[in-house]
Amino acid sequence: MHQNFLVSYPNWRTALEITEIRITLRDEPKLKAFANVTFDNAFVVRGLKVISGRDGYFISMPSRRMKDGSHHDIAHPINNETRKMIEDAVLEAYERELKNKSEMPVVEGPREEQGLI
Repeated sequence: MHQNFLVSYPNWRTALEITEIRITLRDEPKLKAFANVTFDNAFVVRGLKVISGRDGYFISMPSRRMKDGSHHDIAHPINNETRKMIEDAVLEAYERELKNKSEMPVVEGPREEQGLI
């Protein structure tokens, strides 16, 4: 049985602040990246996905596959304002990571010349 309860924190801010986003790029047809989002330097949500869809990129929340094959979100925003804030921030971080990757110099030659050994 689920029981609802409310805990009051008098000094609690109502707005969440995204304090860190880590992007791991993927090179797959639809899955473009994984993202980990930290809120208020205190809580992290891992396993968000950047997906390439028909109408552009969107964010998929971390989910678990159920026995019947369906997926259920493990963590997700409960209002559209928070969903948009997270999606905008993650997509901006994704674009920044793509730009950084494209600006990295390509070093060719034996591994010894590249300083990899």
